[in-house]
Amino acid sequence: MKFLVTKDLAHSTLLSYLMGSVVFAIFLYLGFDAVLHAYVIGLDIDSASVTLFGDVENFVEPILIDSLLLQVHIDLFMTLFALLILSSIYIRLYSDKVMTKWVVHLLFIMGMLAPMTLLLAYFVSPSFTAMWLISFVLWHVLASIVAIIILKKLLFK
Repeated sequence: MKFLVTKDLAHSTLLSYLMGSVVFAIFLYLGFDAVLHAYVIGLDIDSASVTLFGDVENFVEPILIDSLLLQVHIDLFMTLFALLILSSIYIRLYSDKVMTKWVVHLLFIMGMLAPMTLLLAYFVSPSFTAMWLISFVLWHVLASIVAIIILKKLLFK
């Protein structure tokens, strides 16, 4: 618990390994989440549009509303957990850096924008599909970079 007060990991190697394990698990989650979305929705504009809106010429039905809402619900829930864990550890390790505030804000914006733009693409306009794709990829890339930075600091002091 000394780390929570002093931010010193020198006396608590077990806590360092524990935080590293959690961040590594989040890193794996980010990779598997990208694979899941590539399979379910698609990670290019054409396949995502076909999934969301269907394709009359090829007799492809659009995604069911309950499936989409379930996916967005799970995305929001898991994104919040990943965001809270990554940002709290990152803030504790890099609180003296000026870029910390910008990195954490960008993480939250991209993490919350991805599920919201998916809903906007389905309900409002298909033009939000590209915005979903960009925010989804940026969220996963930025969160993976933050996870690697945290792991580097924890494991290679």
